[in-house]
Amino acid sequence: MGHVIATANMKGGVGKTTLTVNIATCLAKNHGKKVLVLDLDTQISATLSLMSPVEFANRRKQRKTFRYLIDQIITPEDAPTHTIQDIIQTQVCNVPGLNLVPGDIDLYDEFVVSELLHQQAIQLGEKDFETIWNRFERVLLGKILEPIRNDYDFIILDCAPGYNLLTRSALATSNYYLLPAKPEPLSVVGIQLLERRIGQLKDSHEQEAKIDIKMLGIVFTMFSNNLLSGRYYKQVMNRVYQDFGNEKIFNSQVPVDTNVAKAVDTFMPVVLNNPQSAGSKAFVQLTQELLLKL
Repeated sequence: MGHVIATANMKGGVGKTTLTVNIATCLAKNHGKKVLVLDLDTQISATLSLMSPVEFANRRKQRKTFRYLIDQIITPEDAPTHTIQDIIQTQVCNVPGLNLVPGDIDLYDEFVVSELLHQQAIQLGEKDFETIWNRFERVLLGKILEPIRNDYDFIILDCAPGYNLLTRSALATSNYYLLPAKPEPLSVVGIQLLERRIGQLKDSHEQEAKIDIKMLGIVFTMFSNNLLSGRYYKQVMNRVYQDFGNEKIFNSQVPVDTNVAKAVDTFMPVVLNNPQSAGSKAFVQLTQELLLKL
């Protein structure tokens, strides 16, 4: 069984998706790993970093997106049209071993989920609705990934910012989580909030199951060596080192690099679009460090 890794931060705009797609690409291209990226964010940034909007629109028309897999859990069909194997886009960006479950701009209706679980609670005579909800979020992604979990060396879950149902399910399903952070106070607050939430998640499930997710590490992104901002960034980073210790923080940092942003326009990661750029070299080093940590 391979590693399931969630990329998460309560704060948006910290380079979470960029980290996901570039590490996934490096694992497949440079290390010969079989990797699946699962886009859990309705902004579908990971999807559009690996395929064009036209390709995405065609797959959505065919119902070959993550939305279909969620629908099968919430309102199952007697004879499903697609399996997860049908929905996985293989060899994205022409990289052997790099696969994608495309996200969707509309994943699920919170009201429908609540109504479904309320009905289940009544049928089971379960007075504590929280128990039913916890059970659902714990098994949701696990059920979806079960048929293919052993087919991959790495499954990387690109979570939405915040703490919604799919992020909680991703954390409950994963072996590890990666925490990208910009060296600025609000991003650091996002780290602390996520740590607190994961502690609460483990506590709320402990009566029925053990959630055994571990932090793989904090990755500083968008780091600048500019004289003025660099000094300020280092002050913020020193606080994180004090709170978490050196072993929890990756030595490799992703610098500010316009090539990383420009790569999005080509619908492929910067490590493919501009492999000699500073950002690409940082992702290559980061991936090597990740493998050593594991």
